[in-house]
Amino acid sequence: VQLQASGGGSVQAGGSLRLSCVASGSVHTWSDLGWFREGPGKQRELVAKIYSDKSVGYGNAVRGRFTISRDLDTNTLYLEMKNLQVEDTAVYYCNADHWEEKAPRSWGWINYWGQGTLVTVSS
Repeated sequence: VQLQASGGGSVQAGGSLRLSCVASGSVHTWSDLGWFREGPGKQRELVAKIYSDKSVGYGNAVRGRFTISRDLDTNTLYLEMKNLQVEDTAVYYCNADHWEEKAPRSWGWINYWGQGTLVTVSS
């Protein structure tokens, strides 16, 4: 069970990037998928999230510039980032809950993190 993130890179301010996060296994076992980021000297913060009821939430700093989406056919989570700013520089992590057997005959949600992908925005 894993989340594999990719798509980070270096861009100039005003540019765009798209991050991808492939979730292993069945699409039906994943819920509450989101992106978080951790900038230099900052705490990890929520960027965007798709909740189990299909509602979507965004962090205040990215609302209107970033778009989260999910491809159920490929079990891939995306983050489309436009008009990137220097303050968007961070390691971006995908995160999700996975339904699995935690112990014999005991099922529940386990939270997983992807490995992180670095986004660097220069002025």
